[in-house]
Amino acid sequence: MRPMLIGAPAIEPVSLADAKSWLREDGVEEDELIQALIVAARMTLEAYTRRFFVTQSWRLVFDCWPTSVASNATLSIPFAPFQSVTAIRVHDASDAPQTLNAATYRAPTSTEGGRVNFASAPPAPGRASDGIEIDFNIGYGALASDVPQPLRQAILTLVAHWREHRGDGGDDALPRTVAQLAASFRRERLL
Repeated sequence: MRPMLIGAPAIEPVSLADAKSWLREDGVEEDELIQALIVAARMTLEAYTRRFFVTQSWRLVFDCWPTSVASNATLSIPFAPFQSVTAIRVHDASDAPQTLNAATYRAPTSTEGGRVNFASAPPAPGRASDGIEIDFNIGYGALASDVPQPLRQAILTLVAHWREHRGDGGDDALPRTVAQLAASFRRERLL
């Protein structure tokens, strides 16, 4: 399984204006830095919680179907919150992608990882590598307000911490307040 980001979030969970207000920053001199800190804080907290905050599109590429699909016709997608499958393609022997009919599988929305349940065994790929592509959307939603407030507050707190301590060596761990804000959203396992 090889994941690939195919559509990054269109917005950040915290706007530049919100961050500047939180930081009590009126000038524009540090706008670029603050925006970069917002992105870095989101990505850090996504890694810490093992969740994606704002809607984004990903692709999983497989050489062949995992054994779970062959044995119980279910494929786990270890990304959360799971929104939807947008396409499943299987490359045939002539290397042409064949899109599976959406009526042949079900992929319910989940606050945890996704599951694709097939009505019957899907067709085997006709090529030895990268024969299966599954495109899907994940995240709490397309709007910043869809992201739970504690996670948005964790981003603001981390941005403030990094701005205040820029250039300091220090500890690589998340500040305690940030970790506490994000703790209830943290997934302990990927599946």
